[in-house]
Amino acid sequence: NLLCVGLLRGFAVIQNHHPAGTASFFITPVRRRPAPCHLLLSGVTVHTTVKTPAPPAPAPPPAAEALPPTLNLRLVERLLPVTTGLVVALVALVVLGGATRVMEAGLACPDWPLCYSSLWPGQQMNVRVFLEWFHRLDAFLIGIGLLLQAGLTMGQRQRLPAVVPRLAVAAALLVALQGALGALTVTRLLRFDIVTAHLATGLLLVALVSLLRQQLQLLVQPLTTSPPPVGRRLAVAAAGAVYLQCILGGLLASQWATARCLRFMQGCHWLLAHRTMAVAAAAAVLLLVAVLLWQPCPQRLQRLAAAAGVLVALQLLLGQLTLQLALSRPLVTIAHQLIAALLVGLLVSLARLMCVQPPASSTLTAAVPQSP
Repeated sequence: NLLCVGLLRGFAVIQNHHPAGTASFFITPVRRRPAPCHLLLSGVTVHTTVKTPAPPAPAPPPAAEALPPTLNLRLVERLLPVTTGLVVALVALVVLGGATRVMEAGLACPDWPLCYSSLWPGQQMNVRVFLEWFHRLDAFLIGIGLLLQAGLTMGQRQRLPAVVPRLAVAAALLVALQGALGALTVTRLLRFDIVTAHLATGLLLVALVSLLRQQLQLLVQPLTTSPPPVGRRLAVAAAGAVYLQCILGGLLASQWATARCLRFMQGCHWLLAHRTMAVAAAAAVLLLVAVLLWQPCPQRLQRLAAAAGVLVALQLLLGQLTLQLALSRPLVTIAHQLIAALLVGLLVSLARLMCVQPPASSTLTAAVPQSP
């Protein structure tokens, strides 16, 4: 009898340590009256039922972007060309700032906000004065446009996605900061850190308004297929690397470090840092281009990726040509800054498209388990 009790307890131990999962044992005694141990054991039938753990449920797909029930597509269609024009004007503003620096026209208008205490300095007008005057005029018109856009989107925020008025208000606040930095650039006599901050804010405006434009375009023309998830972080990293590279270029230019390095071997560490960062940024962009062109993805993404690859190749060529010409061709230097501004806007748009959530139909299909 002691042996029987020990064997039955052993069944309980096996039940708690079954390697295949959870086991339950049912003991069916055949004899009802006392019997010897070997006869009792011979009349015992052990039935086992092994319960294997259920497979883990698949992770739910990311939720689709919420849209307001009263979305005004007509308003979005009207905002889209206005935002596109603001992006073009901002890129032109950055290029005009670069031309002003290359032509040494940053102090051609010695006062601010007017130029020689007038709206139109006709008597003092020359190429340098015109560059600085037109740069300020472009900045003023952009500021008015961004303020009007922010007011319109805030007034219609119930009929727009929440991100649209937020981006518009952020752009309006940033352009106010840009104007203050422009004033300090003149009053502080082109101090290099203020000039660099002025450039960084201008490029950040290009990125922000490009993001807003892409958000509006997605409302009008949404993607029909999901972008590949493998390149999302790479797209953000490539955009950030190009932006940091532009800031390094601003530090290099605002201190005239390239000219001092080529002529007097001074400040060469800035040039070395700029060239090293250029290799890293170009590698990130080209890797992103290869990923998007190799994998199946929406045609809009592939077009932007191909354009990014062409711009990076052209930017590397212009950078090398600028050094070989020793900054003697202003148009080459201005084109170098133009490509940089275009790359910032394009890569931010590309990163936004990479983060688009799957459409509702694919989400529903992914959520339903497939039968074997």
